Amino acid sequence: MSEVAEAAPLTVTKNAAKRINAVLQGEPEGSMLRISVSGGGCSGFQYAFTVDRSRNPDDIVIERDGATVLVDSVSLPFLSGSTFDFVDDLMGQSFRVENPNATSSCGCGTSFSV
Repeated sequence: MSEVAEAAPLTVTKNAAKRINAVLQGEPEGSMLRISVSGGGCSGFQYAFTVDRSRNPDDIVIERDGATVLVDSVSLPFLSGSTFDFVDDLMGQSFRVENPNATSSCGCGTSFSV
C-alpha cells in the first residue's frame, strides 16, 4: 500500500496523487478529478472517474500533493473511509478504491455492493 494522507473522508494515496497530476497535465488549467458512485454495474453500484473543471457547492474537496479530488455529497456515504490508490502491477495500471463499506465487488474492480 502507498503512503497516505489522513483526516479526509476519502484518503488519496501518494501514488494516486502523482498519477492524477500526470493525467491532468493534458487537461485545461484548473481541472480536477471527480470520483462518484452511481447505481449500475454488475454488483449494484459503480465508481466513475471523470475530469471536472468546476466545484459544486456540496462537493467535498480532497487535496494531496497538488492533486485535487472532488466527491459529491450523494456519493460520499458510499466512499467514506475508503482509500483511493493507483496501482501498476501484472494486471495493469489502474485507479483502485479500497472501500470498507463494500460487502462484495466484481472482478473488474469498478462495481460493488453494500
